[in-house]
Amino acid sequence: MTQLPQFSRDLLHPRYWFLWLGIGLLYLVVLLPYPVLYHLGCGLGRLSMRVMKRRAAIAQRNIELCFPQMPPAERDALLKRNFESVGMGFLETGIAWFWPDWRVRKWFTGIGDEHIQQAKREQKGILLIGMHFLSLELGARMFGLLNPGIGVYRPNDNPVIDWLQTWGRMRSNKSMIDRKDLKGMIRALKAGEIIWYAPDHDYGPKSSVFVPFFAVPDAASTKGSYMLIRTAKPAVIPFLPRRLPHGKGYELIVLPDVKDVPTDNEEATARRMNQIVEEAVLMAPEQYMWLHRRFKTRPPGKEKLY
Repeated sequence: MTQLPQFSRDLLHPRYWFLWLGIGLLYLVVLLPYPVLYHLGCGLGRLSMRVMKRRAAIAQRNIELCFPQMPPAERDALLKRNFESVGMGFLETGIAWFWPDWRVRKWFTGIGDEHIQQAKREQKGILLIGMHFLSLELGARMFGLLNPGIGVYRPNDNPVIDWLQTWGRMRSNKSMIDRKDLKGMIRALKAGEIIWYAPDHDYGPKSSVFVPFFAVPDAASTKGSYMLIRTAKPAVIPFLPRRLPHGKGYELIVLPDVKDVPTDNEEATARRMNQIVEEAVLMAPEQYMWLHRRFKTRPPGKEKLY
């Protein structure tokens, strides 16, 4: 298993004081009532759309690429709602890390847990497909309160953030594992563990095959899914934390085990996994992480999309 970061006095060095100050302010803000946080987060998101112009342009381009048939006015409206989710996502990270269990439980309803229980009865490991929704930190915390598992993550370059995000994610989960540690994931799945796994980002040319994602015919998509599913033969269960409108909380939606993921080759597996992601994204498109450069890696000879 991945060696997890430990707290040390080095993290209190003066070069990190401003960061700790920001973390302290986030802690204090998320003490506010959730309905207040909802309006605050949406307002923060609308402001960030004006300030983060480059990220707004990337999100706009992604939406345009994925939904070319959507009328421009609808795409603009989706972009605005998406940046409201960006603001909420920032506060939801603080909620996920700092709220006590009882307060998190108060604000979400679980739907579809029977799919997890069925996989456990069948003594299968569970590859939990957790897409990059802006509420992903809170979604992982909520899911862990019901079914603790192991999170897949990329260690952060900043040691304070690396320690804090690991500490926060393990408040309701068992452990974390580096996303590069495929052998460790396979061992855990074969042992019947739940592995939180996100196959929907662009991880570069060496780790990718090119298959469709929405209307983009050649999106770089991870090869890792093929190896995990072919070798460990887990239940493949998608889930998403869907934020309800008007500050009403969340639905933690667990979808049925996807039993038709092909393992003939890497392309076939990646193509089906992208379809799974698409189906989940369409359940809450305004809450997906569109500001990430999803299509930065291109096939040889193909033009850049940004």
